[in-house]
Amino acid sequence: MSTELSEAGRRTGQTVELLVTMIRNACVNDGTAASGGEVRNSDVLQTYLEGTGLDVESFDAAPGRRSLVCRIEGSDPTAPSLCLMGHTDVVPVNPDGWSRDPFGGELIDDEVWGRGAVDMLNLTSSMAVAFRHLADTGFRPRGDLIYFACADEEAGSAYGARWMAENHWDAIGADYVLTENGGLHSGSPEAPFIGMNVGEKGVAWRRLRIKGVPGHGSRPFRQDNALIKAAAVVHRISEYRPPPRFHELWREQVDTLGIDDETKAIMLDESRIEDWLDAHPSPSLAAHLYSCTHTSFSPNVIGAPTTMKTNVIPDHVDIEVDVRTLPGEGAAEVQAHLDEALGDLAGEVDVEIIMNDPASTSRLDTPLWDSLQRAVGRPFPNARLTPQLIIGFTDSRVYRDMGAVAYGAGLFSPQLDAGDYGARFHGNDERIDVESLALTTQLWLDVVDDLLG
Repeated sequence: MSTELSEAGRRTGQTVELLVTMIRNACVNDGTAASGGEVRNSDVLQTYLEGTGLDVESFDAAPGRRSLVCRIEGSDPTAPSLCLMGHTDVVPVNPDGWSRDPFGGELIDDEVWGRGAVDMLNLTSSMAVAFRHLADTGFRPRGDLIYFACADEEAGSAYGARWMAENHWDAIGADYVLTENGGLHSGSPEAPFIGMNVGEKGVAWRRLRIKGVPGHGSRPFRQDNALIKAAAVVHRISEYRPPPRFHELWREQVDTLGIDDETKAIMLDESRIEDWLDAHPSPSLAAHLYSCTHTSFSPNVIGAPTTMKTNVIPDHVDIEVDVRTLPGEGAAEVQAHLDEALGDLAGEVDVEIIMNDPASTSRLDTPLWDSLQRAVGRPFPNARLTPQLIIGFTDSRVYRDMGAVAYGAGLFSPQLDAGDYGARFHGNDERIDVESLALTTQLWLDVVDDLLG
């Protein structure tokens, strides 16, 4: 037993070391083609995996935008294949809001700090460690086992999973996929649950162009200033409240929260949940629950096709809006929402589609779901898996489009508060505890052995 524990500790140490290195590489993806620099993390992973003796392939969608694939061939061509997929890019960060250097990759009080520690370099590094361990120990799966470290998840996958699916599907194609993000605990000690993500809201980013008439800034009276109209557009979108709509997984999610019957009844009543969310004492939890039950609109970026100058009244202003849709909504429904939100300003706005990926869900009646349940049951025998629909998007949607079953997985410490964890995504002081890294690294090993062993 002590040898087994020491071996697990060694793997956890490798996960920590790999995670720290990837954080320090600062592969920041701001949405432009020249950003990301995922080649830095891809090269680190290639060096780590080349020691297995397996072939490691790299793919460049654009300069610096490198993805990596490694495969352990299966013994049975008819057996299902499994892909462990993690992205290598991270979102931009404002260091002023952090207690530590966001790219320092520091290990403090058994927590690894840095941008990407939870989204999702923790999973990408732990997958690599598990994959290498399997290769080093001579594991021969029944079906192919694939490790896929991909670029550009944070900006929509155009230089990552989407590009790979369109150009190199033979390299990454799989029947089953595990990626971000699941593994948080909920419920009560008597009825514990661990959530795994089986679906996600749609992403429908839009660019709104507001037009005006140019003029001199010294003569603003009765002028058609595009920026002033844009301010009104932003305000109307921020105030827009579409009605709640409960998807099929919402009741399951509410059932796992360990709340009293009265609160549960309110959360399952479309006529009462709005007032309850408005009065909720936790803004962070209220924001999450609102997004679970509503199509959401967040105007996040303002710019112009030409550089604006202080003494020139602008004739064009662009606003980029992050729209997240519920299952069943498409481009027509998004436009109807925008028209309702903008009212009489709708005719002043040209709408351009940036992304339009609908909500997606994978079924649960699969051997992979059963393997996840058994793997989670090893450290937490009384816990039951519960399916969740997440409010963000992941590269799962790319695989689901290609017919694969994809789950967001992981396994975290029971001491990790779900609200705190959720606030760290794209937020300040992002960090992950070592216990969660150990649990997740072992989860991949147990799932692979159960499904493909």
